[in-house]
Amino acid sequence: MTTVRAAQPSYIILPREVTDKPTVLSFLISHFARIGEAVWRQRVADGKVHWQDGTLIDATTPYRPTARVYYYREVTAETVIPFQEQILYQDEEILIAHKPHFLPVTPSGNYVNECLVHRLRLRTGIETVSPAHRLDRETAGIMLMSLNPATRHHYHELFKSKTITKEYQALARLTPELQQQADKGALQLPLRWRVKNRMKPAYPSFLMQVVEGEPNTHSEIALVAVQGNIGLFELSPITGKTHQLRVHMLSLGMPLLNDRFYPELSPKTADNFDKPLQLLAYRLRFTDPVTGRQHDWQVDGLNFPQV
Repeated sequence: MTTVRAAQPSYIILPREVTDKPTVLSFLISHFARIGEAVWRQRVADGKVHWQDGTLIDATTPYRPTARVYYYREVTAETVIPFQEQILYQDEEILIAHKPHFLPVTPSGNYVNECLVHRLRLRTGIETVSPAHRLDRETAGIMLMSLNPATRHHYHELFKSKTITKEYQALARLTPELQQQADKGALQLPLRWRVKNRMKPAYPSFLMQVVEGEPNTHSEIALVAVQGNIGLFELSPITGKTHQLRVHMLSLGMPLLNDRFYPELSPKTADNFDKPLQLLAYRLRFTDPVTGRQHDWQVDGLNFPQV
């Protein structure tokens, strides 16, 4: 592990409604309070904060509502993720990749360069590689990446309009009731659930919880195979809330294997690369809104654990 600075800058758009911050630096210190004032002052002094055109921002640069401020994230140590992404398809508009477990899509937390976007930019030489949707760091699977900023909004719209189909696989221990049926040979597969509930942030805020109220999430879930006390599930998220599939499986009494967030948040430790979260975005189907090409991409599914 080494001290690392992000190769690619992050940016923030200065909010129009902020009126009490006379300088860009004062806004950054207030907005990113967890980073610390001394860190931001040093970044500015080192020339690591600039406008979109590359002009450096110093300690006295006035605040400009709606302008983009670029900065370079830094971490004292960054763990190398020992798994390789795969490029499944590439044309002039998009790239479709298979992201491994543990690798974030974009810089986040303790990861600045160990992310899918940076790896793909290095491999392809295309600096405009950008994700069209989200996938948790812990989840493996198919990602749609946009290559052309001029057409990127068309691919974002696929997910907003729900004209793209995402299918997942997951492994989880059966409930005692399902296990009893399986042991008797009385479990008829596939067994299906339609899960709709209301989710909102829990504590800490990166976790989600089910609460009373109008549903804002919807998943279609099917148990398709059983081996011992483990079930193989196929999941289709109709909505796209953070951790939706993980929370919906928990609500059925079957949290995913190796889930460090649910049902209880595990203490923060180094990743155990031998125990990835058993959740895989294994299929993606859509019609390309720019080229008209039909896409149906699928990767190898999850395997039952070895006994």
